[in-house]
Amino acid sequence: MQKYKFTKETLQFFGRTLHRIVATRNFGDVKKGSLGGWIETEDNLSHNGTCWIHGNARVFDNAWVFDNAWVYENARVFGNARVFGDARVFGDALVYGKAQVYDNASVFDNAWVYENARVFGNARVFGDAWVYGDALVYGKAQVYDNASVSGYVVVKDQTHLTEGNHSGEVSKENQAAPTEEVVKLRQEVVELKAKLKKLSDIVNN
Repeated sequence: MQKYKFTKETLQFFGRTLHRIVATRNFGDVKKGSLGGWIETEDNLSHNGTCWIHGNARVFDNAWVFDNAWVYENARVFGNARVFGDARVFGDALVYGKAQVYDNASVFDNAWVYENARVFGNARVFGDAWVYGDALVYGKAQVYDNASVSGYVVVKDQTHLTEGNHSGEVSKENQAAPTEEVVKLRQEVVELKAKLKKLSDIVNN
Protein backbone atom coordinates (compact mmCIF):
# COMPACT_ATOMS: atom_id res chain seq x y z
CA MET A 1 0.00 0.00 0.00
CA GLN A 2 1.43 3.33 -1.02
CA LYS A 3 2.12 5.76 1.79
CA TYR A 4 3.00 8.86 -0.24
CA LYS A 5 2.57 10.44 -3.64
CA PHE A 6 4.09 13.26 -5.63
CA THR A 7 2.65 16.72 -5.25
CA LYS A 8 2.60 19.11 -8.21
CA GLU A 9 5.59 20.92 -6.72
CA THR A 10 8.90 20.23 -8.46
CA LEU A 11 12.37 21.71 -8.55
CA GLN A 12 15.34 21.40 -10.85
CA PHE A 13 18.45 20.25 -9.07
CA PHE A 14 21.65 19.74 -11.05
CA GLY A 15 19.75 18.79 -14.16
CA ARG A 16 17.31 16.50 -12.36
CA THR A 17 13.64 17.00 -11.65
CA LEU A 18 12.83 16.36 -8.00
CA HIS A 19 9.30 16.02 -6.68
CA ARG A 20 7.89 17.08 -3.34
CA ILE A 21 6.07 14.21 -1.64
CA VAL A 22 3.01 14.12 0.60
CA ALA A 23 1.86 11.33 2.93
CA THR A 24 -1.31 9.55 1.79
CA ARG A 25 -1.83 7.67 5.07
CA ASN A 26 -0.70 7.66 8.68
CA PHE A 27 2.46 5.73 9.52
CA GLY A 28 4.88 6.06 12.41
CA ASP A 29 5.01 9.72 13.44
CA VAL A 30 3.84 10.88 10.00
CA LYS A 31 0.25 11.93 9.53
CA LYS A 32 -1.76 11.74 6.33
CA GLY A 33 -1.36 15.00 4.42
CA SER A 34 2.07 15.80 5.86
CA LEU A 35 4.41 17.28 3.29
CA GLY A 36 7.69 15.49 2.85
CA GLY A 37 10.98 16.32 1.21
CA TRP A 38 12.14 15.78 -2.35
CA ILE A 39 12.82 12.64 -4.37
CA GLU A 40 13.53 11.96 -8.00
CA THR A 41 11.56 8.71 -8.34
CA GLU A 42 9.63 6.37 -6.09
CA ASP A 43 12.67 4.10 -6.14
CA ASN A 44 14.32 6.58 -3.77
CA LEU A 45 11.91 5.99 -0.86
CA SER A 46 10.24 2.73 0.12
CA HIS A 47 6.50 2.56 0.69
CA ASN A 48 7.11 -0.02 3.41
CA GLY A 49 8.13 0.65 7.00
CA THR A 50 8.09 4.11 8.57
CA CYS A 51 10.97 5.57 6.55
CA TRP A 52 10.46 9.19 5.54
CA ILE A 53 12.10 12.16 3.88
CA HIS A 54 11.02 15.60 4.95
CA GLY A 55 11.97 19.23 5.29
CA ASN A 56 14.25 20.31 2.46
CA ALA A 57 16.01 16.93 2.29
CA ARG A 58 16.70 15.54 -1.18
CA VAL A 59 17.23 11.93 -2.23
CA PHE A 60 17.96 11.22 -5.87
CA ASP A 61 20.00 9.21 -8.39
CA ASN A 62 19.88 5.55 -7.36
CA ALA A 63 19.90 6.28 -3.64
CA TRP A 64 17.42 4.39 -1.51
CA VAL A 65 15.90 5.09 1.90
CA PHE A 66 13.98 2.20 3.46
CA ASP A 67 12.97 0.38 6.66
CA ASN A 68 12.46 3.03 9.36
CA ALA A 69 15.20 5.46 8.34
CA TRP A 70 14.66 9.21 8.16
CA VAL A 71 16.39 11.83 6.03
CA TYR A 72 15.46 15.40 6.88
CA GLU A 73 16.34 19.08 7.24
CA ASN A 74 18.80 19.91 4.41
CA ALA A 75 20.45 16.50 4.05
CA ARG A 76 21.32 15.05 0.65
CA VAL A 77 21.49 11.34 -0.22
CA PHE A 78 22.45 10.39 -3.76
CA GLY A 79 24.55 8.16 -5.99
CA ASN A 80 24.01 4.54 -4.94
CA ALA A 81 23.87 5.32 -1.23
CA ARG A 82 21.62 3.41 1.17
CA VAL A 83 20.06 4.67 4.40
CA PHE A 84 18.06 2.06 6.29
CA GLY A 85 17.26 0.39 9.59
CA ASP A 86 16.54 3.15 12.11
CA ALA A 87 19.25 5.44 10.78
CA ARG A 88 18.98 9.23 10.71
CA VAL A 89 20.63 11.63 8.25
CA PHE A 90 19.93 15.31 8.84
CA GLY A 91 21.31 18.81 9.11
CA ASP A 92 23.43 19.58 6.04
CA ALA A 93 24.88 16.08 5.89
CA LEU A 94 25.76 14.35 2.61
CA VAL A 95 25.68 10.58 2.05
CA TYR A 96 26.61 9.46 -1.44
CA GLY A 97 28.62 7.11 -3.63
CA LYS A 98 28.04 3.56 -2.36
CA ALA A 99 27.99 4.60 1.28
CA GLN A 100 25.61 2.97 3.73
CA VAL A 101 24.19 4.32 6.99
CA TYR A 102 22.07 1.88 8.96
CA ASP A 103 21.01 0.37 12.31
CA ASN A 104 20.69 3.27 14.77
CA ALA A 105 23.50 5.33 13.27
CA SER A 106 23.23 9.09 12.73
CA VAL A 107 25.02 11.41 10.31
CA PHE A 108 24.34 15.10 10.80
CA ASP A 109 25.62 18.69 10.89
CA ASN A 110 27.99 19.14 7.92
CA ALA A 111 29.34 15.60 7.92
CA TRP A 112 29.99 13.63 4.73
CA VAL A 113 29.89 9.85 4.32
CA TYR A 114 30.78 8.64 0.86
CA GLU A 115 32.52 6.16 -1.45
CA ASN A 116 32.18 2.69 0.17
CA ALA A 117 32.06 3.81 3.80
CA ARG A 118 29.72 2.20 6.32
CA VAL A 119 28.32 3.82 9.46
CA PHE A 120 26.19 1.55 11.62
CA GLY A 121 25.37 0.33 15.11
CA ASN A 122 24.91 3.36 17.36
CA ALA A 123 27.69 5.33 15.67
CA ARG A 124 27.56 9.09 15.17
CA VAL A 125 29.30 11.15 12.49
CA PHE A 126 28.83 14.89 12.81
CA GLY A 127 30.43 18.32 12.83
CA ASP A 128 32.58 18.68 9.71
CA ALA A 129 33.76 15.07 9.79
CA TRP A 130 34.35 12.96 6.71
CA VAL A 131 34.13 9.17 6.51
CA TYR A 132 35.01 7.68 3.15
CA GLY A 133 36.96 5.05 1.25
CA ASP A 134 36.23 1.63 2.79
CA ALA A 135 36.09 2.96 6.33
CA LEU A 136 33.81 1.39 8.95
CA VAL A 137 32.41 3.34 11.89
CA TYR A 138 30.27 1.34 14.27
CA GLY A 139 29.43 0.40 17.84
CA LYS A 140 29.11 3.60 19.87
CA ALA A 141 31.94 5.30 18.01
CA GLN A 142 31.79 9.01 17.28
CA VAL A 143 33.64 10.83 14.52
CA TYR A 144 33.23 14.59 14.66
CA ASP A 145 34.69 18.09 14.44
CA ASN A 146 37.19 18.05 11.55
CA ALA A 147 38.14 14.38 11.78
CA SER A 148 38.69 12.51 8.55
CA VAL A 149 38.51 8.71 8.36
CA SER A 150 39.37 6.90 5.16
CA GLY A 151 40.90 3.83 3.58
CA TYR A 152 40.32 0.52 5.37
CA VAL A 153 40.20 2.13 8.80
CA VAL A 154 37.89 0.76 11.47
CA VAL A 155 36.56 3.05 14.19
CA LYS A 156 34.54 1.11 16.74
CA ASP A 157 33.30 0.60 20.29
CA GLN A 158 33.52 3.72 22.47
CA THR A 159 36.05 5.53 20.28
CA HIS A 160 35.73 9.30 19.93
CA LEU A 161 37.74 10.59 17.01
CA THR A 162 38.20 14.34 16.52
CA GLU A 163 40.87 16.55 15.04
CA GLY A 164 43.85 16.30 17.37
CA ASN A 165 42.07 13.92 19.76
CA HIS A 166 42.30 10.23 18.97
CA SER A 167 41.32 7.86 21.73
CA GLY A 168 40.12 4.30 22.07
CA GLU A 169 40.60 1.53 19.53
CA VAL A 170 41.51 3.36 16.37
CA SER A 171 43.68 1.62 13.82
CA LYS A 172 47.09 3.12 13.12
CA GLU A 173 45.97 4.55 9.80
CA ASN A 174 43.80 6.99 11.73
CA GLN A 175 46.82 8.46 13.45
CA ALA A 176 48.82 9.15 10.34
CA ALA A 177 49.13 12.75 9.21
CA PRO A 178 47.22 13.48 6.01
CA THR A 179 49.28 13.68 2.84
CA GLU A 180 49.64 16.90 0.89
CA GLU A 181 47.35 15.46 -1.77
CA VAL A 182 44.63 14.71 0.78
CA VAL A 183 44.88 18.19 2.28
CA LYS A 184 44.61 19.74 -1.18
CA LEU A 185 41.66 17.53 -2.12
CA ARG A 186 39.87 18.39 1.09
CA GLN A 187 40.26 22.10 0.42
CA GLU A 188 38.92 21.66 -3.10
CA VAL A 189 35.90 19.78 -1.79
CA VAL A 190 35.25 22.44 0.85
CA GLU A 191 35.22 25.05 -1.90
CA LEU A 192 32.90 22.86 -3.98
CA LYS A 193 30.61 22.45 -0.99
CA ALA A 194 30.36 26.22 -0.64
CA LYS A 195 29.45 26.51 -4.33
CA LEU A 196 26.82 23.78 -3.96
CA LYS A 197 25.26 25.64 -1.04
CA LYS A 198 25.09 28.85 -3.07
CA LEU A 199 23.46 26.99 -5.95
CA SER A 200 21.01 25.35 -3.56
CA ASP A 201 20.09 28.74 -2.08
CA ILE A 202 19.49 30.11 -5.58
CA VAL A 203 17.27 27.14 -6.47
CA ASN A 204 15.30 27.41 -3.22
CA ASN A 205 14.75 31.11 -3.69
